[in-house]
Amino acid sequence: MKWSHPEGFEADDDVNRIDVDAVHGFLSTAYWSPGVPRDVVARSIEGSLNVGVYAATGELVAFARAVTDRATFAWIADVFVLPEYRGHGLGKFVVEALLDHPDLKGLRRLMLATLDAHELYRRHGFEELADPKRMMVIRHDPAELYGAQ
Repeated sequence: MKWSHPEGFEADDDVNRIDVDAVHGFLSTAYWSPGVPRDVVARSIEGSLNVGVYAATGELVAFARAVTDRATFAWIADVFVLPEYRGHGLGKFVVEALLDHPDLKGLRRLMLATLDAHELYRRHGFEELADPKRMMVIRHDPAELYGAQ
């Protein structure tokens, strides 16, 4: 599927169009995945529903993915806009495109984690957990997993 942005950007769910090096370049320095190896990023893309946002030149400028069974559940992950393209509403655009995807319609649960983009996600209906005690997680430090500093 493809979505159009008023400023000429295009969102696309074609996994073959994704520039894995660009995604890896951003994620390897992001606060949630410092030092993540390229092969891990490539596998995460292969196992997810992805949306890339592209400039008129074809350059990937934003990205988001959903880990999903396409029936009941999705985890939204790795949402970013390259710094030089911020200020054009592309964060909102990539999230809207991902959530608009037919494979995510009618799911019982969509979840995500964020440190600093709560307002972006609230616009789309996300809210804090009513009872966080119901959730559990195993956390691995990226520095231990990937040797990041």
